[in-house]
Amino acid sequence: MTTTLQDGQSAAGRAAARDSPLAAQVCGAAQGRGDAHDLAPAPWLHAGALLSPPDGTRSCAADRRKKKDLDVPEMPSIPNPFPELCCSPFTSVLSADLFPKANSRKKQVIKVYSEDETSRALDVPSDITARDVCQLLILKNHYIDDHSWTLFEHLPHIGVERTIEDHELVIEVLSNWGIEEENKLYFRKNYAKYEFFKNPMYFFPEHMVSFATETNGEISPTQILQMFLSSSTYPEIHGFLHAKEQGKKSWKKIYFFLRRSGLYFSTKGTSKEPRHLQFFSEFGNSDIYVSLAGKKKHGAPTNYGFCFKPNKAGGPRDLKMLCAEEEQSRTCWVTAIRLLKYGMQLYQNYMHPYQGRSGCSSQSISPMRSISENSLVAMDFSGQKSRVIENPTEALSVAVEEGLAWRKKGCLRLGTHGSPTASSQSSATNMAIHRSQPWFHHKISRDEAQRLIIQQGLVDGVFLVRDSQSNPKTFVLSMSHGQKIKHFQIIPVEDDGEMFHTLDDGHTRFTDLIQLVEFYQLNKGVLPCKLKHYCARIAL
Repeated sequence: MTTTLQDGQSAAGRAAARDSPLAAQVCGAAQGRGDAHDLAPAPWLHAGALLSPPDGTRSCAADRRKKKDLDVPEMPSIPNPFPELCCSPFTSVLSADLFPKANSRKKQVIKVYSEDETSRALDVPSDITARDVCQLLILKNHYIDDHSWTLFEHLPHIGVERTIEDHELVIEVLSNWGIEEENKLYFRKNYAKYEFFKNPMYFFPEHMVSFATETNGEISPTQILQMFLSSSTYPEIHGFLHAKEQGKKSWKKIYFFLRRSGLYFSTKGTSKEPRHLQFFSEFGNSDIYVSLAGKKKHGAPTNYGFCFKPNKAGGPRDLKMLCAEEEQSRTCWVTAIRLLKYGMQLYQNYMHPYQGRSGCSSQSISPMRSISENSLVAMDFSGQKSRVIENPTEALSVAVEEGLAWRKKGCLRLGTHGSPTASSQSSATNMAIHRSQPWFHHKISRDEAQRLIIQQGLVDGVFLVRDSQSNPKTFVLSMSHGQKIKHFQIIPVEDDGEMFHTLDDGHTRFTDLIQLVEFYQLNKGVLPCKLKHYCARIAL
């Protein structure tokens, strides 16, 4: 019976494998390569090599192997510390096929800025998404992931920025930048990023929405949202917008229609007949940006501008500038364009953080969630057993009593122990303790406060506290409600030598601003809604 040279090598490998488990892995890899040659002989292996060698050659080779086996002492059995990495004792742990794939995943350094202009450099792979960059910064800075952290693309030379969607590749976004442009990536919160999935009624006003086909009965905002995600039907957004004429500084007020195929405008009033409609822009190869300083940079008639910019690098001449009459109108246009461009991908981005990673629940990933009205209930702990207060009138009276009780506990908040000197020191401390809070913004203007709230999303309950510019001794609570920003003055009142803060002319008093904010996070009181999300300037 004849034996080929490869059969001999395989037999030697099996013999060595029996002697040592460690050698079994090495020989297993060689055996795997030998098996591959058996299936597909190499081109340089001619037919004569498959014949059996002469008897003398086979005998000498066997003698050398036998002598080598006698000279080498038997190695002790070495246990494999990572058995789960090997499906078989004859399989190599490291496959040669893995190395080209690992080397092909190139890395690149990106720079991400925060609102206070501090920055952080990250070495990231070429296929990293915006959501992965946010997750990386959250872990590195030990932030709480409430699914509102967002990556923004900021183009200062034309004064616009946009939200980079969670699924977008960051390196592709950077590749569209010009070499001499000083563009930046910003990392901050955006509570309104997916708010239209939670409260669609705030995003699609009835006077701006129509339907291509006749509908039976009234269409709810939720059904409108489902139509955007459907590929067969879609609602039509329409209304007046100011458009910047190409190559000119002038703006013209025109009636626009947003459809799945693109944005159109009417050449005859508000007519939407096909002969009166003219194509304005498509959004398949363009991105939608929000204007930051439209009046100053482009002479826009209002501050609620947005624009289409082609994906390729370009200057202001490539922009198609538009301007709405109010913030709600701009929000509706931008939201509808995002839904028509990305469709179900946006919904998957919205649902993905709540599904968790590796099949885990969202509660195991994020240690804390933002306060929401659905997660808070009024409780009564006065009796032997606690109970939920279901009557709204009773819950409101309890909230008022709680606010009055906090006033009485003011002197004991910082441990004064009844000392007059300690009491005066405590009062002075209470008046300044808020300066360390992330929701307090010292001396910023009304316009700057509105800009910060708009940046982080016009969602009900987004707020910040700042010093009053008109009255140095008072503070102002700025908050968002109903797509609008409202300002409430916090007035200091004195009672029995103690200073208190109040929003309702002294009916509910607080020894410091921390008590005030905590109370209105749990109780609506005189505010249009509870305080939910605070605006904070984070540092990287």
